[in-house]
Amino acid sequence: MKLDFANVMSHLAVRFAAREALVNVERGRRYRFDELHRLTNRIVNMMRERLSLRRGDVYLCLLENDNLSLLHTWTALKGEACAAWTNFRDSIDEHRWQVDFIRPKVVFIENALLDRYFDWLHERGIEVVCMDPPAAPREGLAYFWDLLDGLRDTNPGVSSDAFSDPLVYRFTGGTTGASKCAQYTMDNWLACRDSLYVEFEQVYSEETRYLHMAPISHGSGLAMLPTLFRGGCTITQNVPDLRQWCRNIEAECVTTTLLLPTLVYRLLELPEAARHDLSSLRTLVYGGSPMSPTKLAHAQERFGNVFLQQYGSTECLQAVSTLTKADHARPGEHHLASAGRPSPGIDLKIVDESGTELAPGATGEIWLRSRATISGYFGNPGASASEFEDGYWKSGDLGHVDEEGYLYIVDRKKDMIITGGFNVYAVEVEAALNSHPAVENAAVVGVPHEEWGEAVHAEVVLRAGAEVSDGMLIEHVKARLGRFKAPKTIVFVHSLPLSTVGKVLRRAVREKYWKGVSRRVS
Repeated sequence: MKLDFANVMSHLAVRFAAREALVNVERGRRYRFDELHRLTNRIVNMMRERLSLRRGDVYLCLLENDNLSLLHTWTALKGEACAAWTNFRDSIDEHRWQVDFIRPKVVFIENALLDRYFDWLHERGIEVVCMDPPAAPREGLAYFWDLLDGLRDTNPGVSSDAFSDPLVYRFTGGTTGASKCAQYTMDNWLACRDSLYVEFEQVYSEETRYLHMAPISHGSGLAMLPTLFRGGCTITQNVPDLRQWCRNIEAECVTTTLLLPTLVYRLLELPEAARHDLSSLRTLVYGGSPMSPTKLAHAQERFGNVFLQQYGSTECLQAVSTLTKADHARPGEHHLASAGRPSPGIDLKIVDESGTELAPGATGEIWLRSRATISGYFGNPGASASEFEDGYWKSGDLGHVDEEGYLYIVDRKKDMIITGGFNVYAVEVEAALNSHPAVENAAVVGVPHEEWGEAVHAEVVLRAGAEVSDGMLIEHVKARLGRFKAPKTIVFVHSLPLSTVGKVLRRAVREKYWKGVSRRVS
């Protein structure tokens, strides 16, 4: 089925013409619905006419929230080239790997990265577009707003197959082979919108003013289209600063936002949370881990019953399950350890090792299927074949559904750690540790953490006669993978548990840290 998304958005631009659609806080930009529609038309026309981005081409965005918002779904779905979004705060090595894997024709980049990134991007024949005026001209560097000068703001006239044409790529992991590139069609994004509209508690309306402090290249961006199609306003904040967040809630009369549980906990101790008027807040979405019942009670006392937990994944572009505001207000605490009930329209089942569906209450792997589930990974047929079956994505999370329909995630089948909402693969951290000359072997696991759900922890065996401190190893990993993937703690051990073929048994390492904990993943 063919769809022209510019035509679809044009009706919204007429219906909500004078309403505010997008606010970029740091750069002071404000666009009404009709202005945003015309601007995104111009951007797509610029990509096609001045950057020659056509069907099958890729452009990569190394951008913070306010600039990425100009190139988000309302632009990507109007065009024919495929947008690749990545985390602006990933390490340079991660970005280099992603560039070499996806081979973009154009990279849109923040000026703060130019000095470190431009030369190696230019050497690869990539055209680089910066989002602010450059300090000095460079061959192969263009300025975004100059490229838009003189271009028409009418419909680009692009129709895409809603079910088969990939229009967005997002990366799932790290730099050592674990990373995969999820590919999305227009219908995946429209399915995400529709899934949020059929939730039992409605969040989106004309009055919605959704503040994004979390990266919109990741989970926070799933709220963009639902907000747009209801006539609400998207507000972006670049810096992950809770003080600024409080100021923005008050100044912009924000109704809806997303925070990780760790940030909610910090908010409770923040003086600015009491100094600013946050009473406009109606819904605070959180994910990545359940909240501590004690801290949740404090948060509800302070902010009211505004909390809503959602569980999701890169591969299934929707809320897979939701713990509603009503659930948060229920007596008792047991269900607060759950990820909520499966969302309307999600085909979720719990299976054993052979793929056979298990009876309610039994623990097995969670398989997911819906319109929002991707068909596979770009450039990785092996992973596509192994992780998808009959339209289901095999999540790698182990869980069960209780007699009331609540989904409990109790362990992880894959060696992935989710810490503060970020995915960290054990294998990439181990590789970084093992690259240090003092290290003989390492095992990396996620351990319980009250704020982050899981924290990255390593057990390390040193080479005979070698000496190194835990702090030095942590800095060594930070330099290679970035801050959030580095271990928070390291323990030096004489040996690691090994299989009969000499493979480190991470599960045996993890087990001792999770004894007595009912939910063994975040």
